[in-house]
Amino acid sequence: METKNKRSLVDLSKKTFLQVSALLAALMLAAIVLTYVIPKGSFGTNPDGSVNYLEYERVEGVKGIGIIKGLLAPILVFFSPSGLTLIMLTLFLIVIFAAFQVMNDVGGIKVLVGAISERFKKRRMLLLMAVSFIFMCFGAFLGQFEEMLTMLPIITALCVMVGFDSFTGFLVSIISCGFGFASAITNPFTVLLASQIIGANPMENIWYRIVIFAVMYLLMLCFIFLYVRRIIKDPTASLTCAHDEKLRAAGDTGEEARDPARAGRIKLTYVVFLLVCLALLIACSTTAALRDYTVVVLIAYFLIFGIAAGLVCTGDLKLVMKSFLKGAVGALPTIVFIALASSVKYIFDEGMIMPTIVHQINGIVEGRSLIMIALVLYAIILVLEFFISSSTAKAILVMGMLAVVNVGLTKQMLVLIYTFADGYTNVLFPTSPVLLISLSMIEVDYFKWVKRSAPLFAVNLALVVLFLIIGIAIGY
Repeated sequence: METKNKRSLVDLSKKTFLQVSALLAALMLAAIVLTYVIPKGSFGTNPDGSVNYLEYERVEGVKGIGIIKGLLAPILVFFSPSGLTLIMLTLFLIVIFAAFQVMNDVGGIKVLVGAISERFKKRRMLLLMAVSFIFMCFGAFLGQFEEMLTMLPIITALCVMVGFDSFTGFLVSIISCGFGFASAITNPFTVLLASQIIGANPMENIWYRIVIFAVMYLLMLCFIFLYVRRIIKDPTASLTCAHDEKLRAAGDTGEEARDPARAGRIKLTYVVFLLVCLALLIACSTTAALRDYTVVVLIAYFLIFGIAAGLVCTGDLKLVMKSFLKGAVGALPTIVFIALASSVKYIFDEGMIMPTIVHQINGIVEGRSLIMIALVLYAIILVLEFFISSSTAKAILVMGMLAVVNVGLTKQMLVLIYTFADGYTNVLFPTSPVLLISLSMIEVDYFKWVKRSAPLFAVNLALVVLFLIIGIAIGY
């Protein structure tokens, strides 16, 4: 058995890598300049020795950060007080990307979705509901998004063969996963990472995020059903008629469908693998003694059992290790983003301007309503999302700032604002590589997508604002 997918599961293009890196490097250079422009300051100290972020003192006679030190910030940040956290995050990303690469290459993702599809093949609407739900769960619980690109051809072919079209497959896979990523419940790259940075308990009031997930799932279903109803009445209304004809001509059922015993083994292996993963997430997040070691536990789990699951499915150690290494290499660009994004806060700290910035923000939001503060923060992160699509890079940059800003909102609300602003735009903004690649795969123009999806995102925006208002009202 050979790995069919020769490229990495998360295959970031050179253009995208260079664009994001250049933007983050520009922010880093701007941060260096700001240390020479913004007045220096320091926070006060509480009687117990902890930092008092509400007490600010101006510092005179101190120059900005050294140019060499500023340029070396992406390296020096790993030796700073937050360096251990960054190192653990780096290891976590490498291992989790590698484990899911193995899962993809041995057919795990394909088999899980295919098993549900087979169960509902004679009930087409239930099939759409099931597939959309599965992909939303991949996003909401496991933080998968880029990885789902490899599933798009399978799901689009399935939808075409049962009487729908490729655009329907795009909606129930990529768009549903994107909505799940934003309606995060235990998403490691948004909820868990942002909570860790800001010092929040990700399991506190989790019921509210579950409600949000359910509402957004219903919104997604309404949009899918309205589109499907339209193309059933008028097949020429499909956005992918020409592309669908090619799929009907291909009609590939896949290797797993021809080997039920292998498919059953893969399905059982990865059902257990994912259920144990979710159990660990919940156990670590709800147990005070384990909460600080969540990332360490997950690193060990994905490293050991990510390889073990692949071996159970294939029995080929060489294939599994080759796949694992490919996934680890695919994570390296993200590590560069983390180093560059982290360097901005490092430069602010070393240049002693972070206290001044925080003090100014505290002054701006002082006396304003919590709802207005939440909406302003949401808008700021939306702007950053347009330029920086990497969730981990933005989490470090944004949550590192919010961790020391006294805006009057709970830590859970700040995490919710971040996940809202970071996620839904992944399937709307033209700076999202996954969106553009997905649309090209089904041969749909970006502007046609924007026009067709405008009602969906208008309702989505209204619901986001509503959830923020309700969350503040109930003290979330």
